[in-house]
Amino acid sequence: MAWNQTVLLTLLPTVLILIVLAGVESAAVKDGKNTEAQGPSKRVFMPASDASNFFKRRGRRSPRTYEEYYAEQRVKMAANERRREHYEEQSNEYENYLEEERDEQNERTREKNEQWREFHYDGQYPRYPHHRP
Repeated sequence: MAWNQTVLLTLLPTVLILIVLAGVESAAVKDGKNTEAQGPSKRVFMPASDASNFFKRRGRRSPRTYEEYYAEQRVKMAANERRREHYEEQSNEYENYLEEERDEQNERTREKNEQWREFHYDGQYPRYPHHRP
Protein backbone atom coordinates (compact mmCIF):
# COMPACT_ATOMS: atom_id res chain seq x y z
CA MET A 1 0.00 0.00 0.00
CA ALA A 2 2.83 2.39 0.84
CA TRP A 3 4.48 1.88 -2.53
CA ASN A 4 1.25 2.89 -4.28
CA GLN A 5 1.28 6.19 -2.44
CA THR A 6 4.95 6.72 -3.24
CA VAL A 7 4.41 6.09 -6.95
CA LEU A 8 1.37 8.35 -6.98
CA LEU A 9 3.22 11.17 -5.22
CA THR A 10 6.12 10.98 -7.69
CA LEU A 11 3.96 10.80 -10.81
CA LEU A 12 1.52 13.57 -9.83
CA PRO A 13 4.06 16.48 -10.03
CA THR A 14 5.42 15.09 -13.30
CA VAL A 15 1.96 15.04 -14.87
CA LEU A 16 1.23 18.56 -13.62
CA ILE A 17 4.50 19.89 -15.07
CA LEU A 18 3.79 18.26 -18.43
CA ILE A 19 0.28 19.73 -18.53
CA VAL A 20 1.60 23.22 -17.76
CA LEU A 21 4.44 22.97 -20.29
CA ALA A 22 2.16 21.68 -23.05
CA GLY A 23 0.67 25.15 -23.41
CA VAL A 24 4.04 26.85 -23.75
CA GLU A 25 5.29 26.84 -27.33
CA SER A 26 8.46 28.87 -27.04
CA ALA A 27 9.86 31.36 -24.60
CA ALA A 28 12.38 33.14 -26.82
CA VAL A 29 11.03 33.10 -30.38
CA LYS A 30 7.78 34.73 -31.31
CA ASP A 31 5.24 33.16 -33.66
CA GLY A 32 5.28 35.86 -36.27
CA LYS A 33 1.62 36.66 -35.57
CA ASN A 34 2.70 39.88 -33.89
CA THR A 35 4.86 41.48 -36.57
CA GLU A 36 5.18 44.76 -34.69
CA ALA A 37 8.32 43.83 -32.78
CA GLN A 38 10.08 46.85 -31.42
CA GLY A 39 13.69 47.69 -30.74
CA PRO A 40 16.69 45.37 -31.16
CA SER A 41 14.61 42.22 -30.55
CA LYS A 42 13.23 42.57 -34.07
CA ARG A 43 16.72 42.04 -35.47
CA VAL A 44 17.62 39.20 -33.09
CA PHE A 45 14.56 36.95 -33.24
CA MET A 46 12.96 35.56 -36.36
CA PRO A 47 9.94 33.34 -36.94
CA ALA A 48 10.47 29.61 -36.49
CA SER A 49 9.86 28.87 -40.18
CA ASP A 50 12.58 31.33 -41.24
CA ALA A 51 14.98 29.99 -38.63
CA SER A 52 14.57 26.39 -39.78
CA ASN A 53 15.01 27.31 -43.45
CA PHE A 54 17.91 29.73 -42.96
CA PHE A 55 20.66 27.37 -44.05
CA LYS A 56 18.53 25.80 -46.77
CA ARG A 57 17.82 29.15 -48.42
CA ARG A 58 21.42 30.21 -48.62
CA GLY A 59 22.81 29.32 -52.03
CA ARG A 60 25.56 26.79 -52.43
CA ARG A 61 28.03 29.34 -53.79
CA SER A 62 27.14 32.26 -51.55
CA PRO A 63 29.93 33.20 -49.13
CA ARG A 64 29.65 32.14 -45.54
CA THR A 65 29.67 34.69 -42.79
CA TYR A 66 32.54 34.85 -40.35
CA GLU A 67 30.33 33.47 -37.57
CA GLU A 68 29.38 30.44 -39.65
CA TYR A 69 32.99 29.81 -40.60
CA TYR A 70 34.16 30.21 -37.00
CA ALA A 71 31.43 27.88 -35.66
CA GLU A 72 32.34 25.25 -38.25
CA GLN A 73 36.02 25.51 -37.33
CA ARG A 74 35.22 25.13 -33.63
CA VAL A 75 33.21 21.97 -34.35
CA LYS A 76 36.06 20.55 -36.44
CA MET A 77 38.65 21.41 -33.80
CA ALA A 78 36.57 19.79 -31.07
CA ALA A 79 36.15 16.63 -33.17
CA ASN A 80 39.89 16.53 -33.88
CA GLU A 81 40.67 16.95 -30.19
CA ARG A 82 38.32 14.12 -29.23
CA ARG A 83 39.83 11.91 -31.95
CA ARG A 84 43.38 12.73 -30.82
CA GLU A 85 42.54 11.98 -27.17
CA HIS A 86 40.92 8.69 -28.18
CA TYR A 87 43.94 7.57 -30.20
CA GLU A 88 46.31 8.66 -27.45
CA GLU A 89 44.32 6.66 -24.89
CA GLN A 90 44.34 3.61 -27.18
CA SER A 91 48.09 3.97 -27.67
CA ASN A 92 48.69 4.21 -23.92
CA GLU A 93 46.57 1.14 -23.28
CA TYR A 94 48.46 -0.81 -25.94
CA GLU A 95 51.84 0.26 -24.54
CA ASN A 96 50.77 -0.83 -21.05
CA TYR A 97 49.61 -4.15 -22.44
CA LEU A 98 52.93 -4.69 -24.24
CA GLU A 99 54.90 -3.81 -21.12
CA GLU A 100 52.93 -6.31 -19.03
CA GLU A 101 53.38 -8.99 -21.69
CA ARG A 102 57.16 -8.38 -21.82
CA ASP A 103 57.40 -8.52 -18.03
CA GLU A 104 55.49 -11.79 -17.92
CA GLN A 105 57.60 -13.26 -20.73
CA ASN A 106 60.82 -12.23 -19.00
CA GLU A 107 59.62 -13.78 -15.75
CA ARG A 108 58.71 -17.06 -17.46
CA THR A 109 62.09 -17.14 -19.22
CA ARG A 110 63.93 -16.48 -15.96
CA GLU A 111 62.02 -19.26 -14.21
CA LYS A 112 62.71 -21.72 -17.02
CA ASN A 113 66.43 -20.89 -16.97
CA GLU A 114 66.52 -21.31 -13.21
CA GLN A 115 64.82 -24.70 -13.46
CA TRP A 116 67.19 -25.79 -16.22
CA ARG A 117 70.23 -24.84 -14.09
CA GLU A 118 68.83 -26.64 -11.06
CA PHE A 119 68.16 -29.77 -13.09
CA HIS A 120 71.57 -29.85 -14.81
CA TYR A 121 73.68 -28.96 -11.78
CA ASP A 122 75.86 -31.96 -10.88
CA GLY A 123 77.37 -30.53 -7.68
CA GLN A 124 81.00 -30.62 -8.84
CA TYR A 125 81.33 -27.15 -10.31
CA PRO A 126 79.97 -23.86 -9.16
CA ARG A 127 76.63 -22.98 -10.65
CA TYR A 128 77.74 -19.86 -12.43
CA PRO A 129 81.02 -19.17 -14.21
CA HIS A 130 81.52 -15.84 -12.44
CA HIS A 131 81.86 -17.69 -9.10
CA ARG A 132 85.09 -19.37 -10.16
CA PRO A 133 88.30 -18.00 -8.69
